[in-house]
Amino acid sequence: MPTLSGVTPAPGHDWRNPSTWHLRTRLVLVAMALLVTICGAVGVFSYVSMDSFLTHQLDEQLGAAAHRSNEFGRPDSGSPGGRPDPLEAKGQGIGTLNAREQNGRIASAGFLAGDATRKSLSADDNAVLLGLTPNAAPVDRTLSAGAYRLIATQTQYGDIIVTGLPLEEKQNTLGSLVGTLAAVSAGGLVLIGLIGTALIRRTMEPLEKLSEVATKVSRLPLDAGEVALGVRVPASAAHPGTEVGSVGHALNQMLDNVSNALQARQESEMKVRQFVADASHELRTPLTAIRGYTELMRMTEHFTPDGEKSLARVQSQSERMTALVEDLLLLARLDEGQPLKMADVDLTQLAVETVSDEKVMAPDRSWKLDLPEEPVVVRGDTTALHQVLANLLSNARKHTDPGTTVVTRVMRSADGSAVVSVTDDGAGIAPEFLGKVFARFARADASRANPAERAGARGAAGAGAGPGAIATATAVQGTSGLGLSIVQSIVAAHGGTVEVSSRPGRTEFAVRLPAAPPA
Repeated sequence: MPTLSGVTPAPGHDWRNPSTWHLRTRLVLVAMALLVTICGAVGVFSYVSMDSFLTHQLDEQLGAAAHRSNEFGRPDSGSPGGRPDPLEAKGQGIGTLNAREQNGRIASAGFLAGDATRKSLSADDNAVLLGLTPNAAPVDRTLSAGAYRLIATQTQYGDIIVTGLPLEEKQNTLGSLVGTLAAVSAGGLVLIGLIGTALIRRTMEPLEKLSEVATKVSRLPLDAGEVALGVRVPASAAHPGTEVGSVGHALNQMLDNVSNALQARQESEMKVRQFVADASHELRTPLTAIRGYTELMRMTEHFTPDGEKSLARVQSQSERMTALVEDLLLLARLDEGQPLKMADVDLTQLAVETVSDEKVMAPDRSWKLDLPEEPVVVRGDTTALHQVLANLLSNARKHTDPGTTVVTRVMRSADGSAVVSVTDDGAGIAPEFLGKVFARFARADASRANPAERAGARGAAGAGAGPGAIATATAVQGTSGLGLSIVQSIVAAHGGTVEVSSRPGRTEFAVRLPAAPPA
């Protein structure tokens, strides 16, 4: 069967698994299989009918030839001296075989060749003739001269007359019939295959439009932000009067529902963001007042040792609250897409300065630098990129034990992008938190976390754990839980990506910034 356009499955499909084939491929193959079955049935029926007709016709001719041979062999046939040879009978056609059997042996036998001369038979042929049953139905036998239709008739004088006609003409006719049927069937299969493929492809166009719409929707970033879900199934493929049209109409209704839900989600998200921004802005004033009055009381009033501890606690919590408010305001500005202050930033110098600050804050850890010989300069916001690196180093400091080695590496990749990575050899991030480390506010009560959970909660400061999740590192260390979220937001604003990989003994955060800044 020739290859038909549109029948071959797409690359990657397994021919051995029909469930992976396209629907149009299966429809074409089913139609072709049915057509082959019909052609085969018609061919077999035609062959059997023609064979039966030709056999019946040949048997009539054989009966007439046998009658002439028997009549010619009668004693009153005019031949003196006994019964003549049936082969001498008049009216016999070319190829006709005649033989006389007497006393269990062939007395005379031969056939008329194409030149009207008599040809004798071989000993093997005589043995075949002797094996015929007298007065039985004609049978087919293969002789040295070819295939023959034979009949043996016992005369009233005791001898047996064998008459035969060649099967060559019948076989040639059947061969021509088979060839004609094969040629017609093959041509019909090709023609029907091509026409059927074209018709099926045209019929399947509405389904392809549905698939195209579904594929476009699947590629839209529906998880966050404002989403314009303007893709719909065309009216020609969404008519509810047909099966495919009903599917297209239902898909459009589903897309309308999803679009309304996304719009409602976006409005709710914007309200929450605006509330967080407004609340954070309003909280700055009372927090500043609390810190100011705390400093004033420490300078002007005298307290007992317990009072000093309480006042110090108030001051530390107000500072922590101030840091949380500043983080919330930063995230709100990033969510609103406020423009960055773009400039040339030397990442190698930035890494040196940030690591030096961490060395002062945590001298009990081993801080190492891996820098290239040439400076790695990118376009970005210096302050924002400094906060990215500071947050990553702070995350490594807060969630590792003393003696941990932290390596900061800056390099230029083959595609021209800049890569900054922070790697430590600490205990690693628990697998259940690894996919959530960049989410916001994963807080849990440290008093309910056992020591094993505290050890496994490294990185939970940025994890988006739900109710009941153990994100103890944030609570234990007193962080806001927004550090890694800020890192991801700032890097995304620069058109870059941040990835994390972790196993016991190695945790790495890698920031990749593009060679060219985002528009």
